[in-house]
Amino acid sequence: MRALVIVLVGLSVLIAGCSSYRRPPAAFHDVLTEPYRLDSGDRLRIVVFGQNELSTTYTIDQGGTLSMPLIGDVPARGKTTKELESALEARLSRGFLRDPDVSVEVDQYRPFFIMGEVLNAGQYPYVAGLTAQTAVAIAGGFSPRAQQADVDVTRQIDGKIMTGRVPLSDPLRPGDTVYVRERLF
Repeated sequence: MRALVIVLVGLSVLIAGCSSYRRPPAAFHDVLTEPYRLDSGDRLRIVVFGQNELSTTYTIDQGGTLSMPLIGDVPARGKTTKELESALEARLSRGFLRDPDVSVEVDQYRPFFIMGEVLNAGQYPYVAGLTAQTAVAIAGGFSPRAQQADVDVTRQIDGKIMTGRVPLSDPLRPGDTVYVRERLF
């Protein structure tokens, strides 16, 4: 009997050691209620009122900037749309336009990625209201070997990459990477 208890305790320690992911930190979920921060791959619709030649869609490049006629490269990574509006108005008012009025909205969010035990792993366009479960559905559903209770999500928060295990009902953000694990049995 005593040997059985020792074996069971040893087995539980071994199984607990196999789990390399901890519950996500508070910042992992706090970011979901904060204003959206722009990053590479976001496509923006920018309207400069009264300036049709400047009003079009722009994509934030890999370096986190967008290139706009007259004013050149403007840093956009980490800014909200309101902050970018102010930055564009400030740059345009420096000898180009008198009292510019700029509107910025996200035309298309950067994609999310899904891998692991789904039928069609890959990169997909982000849509507002996306949850881990709808991401799995977009990727063709679970494979027969998939662990279906929760998923691992990797997200960049304030320049740091964080991974957390979350339930399928958790919302996703643009740029997230979802990993569906293989079940043991």
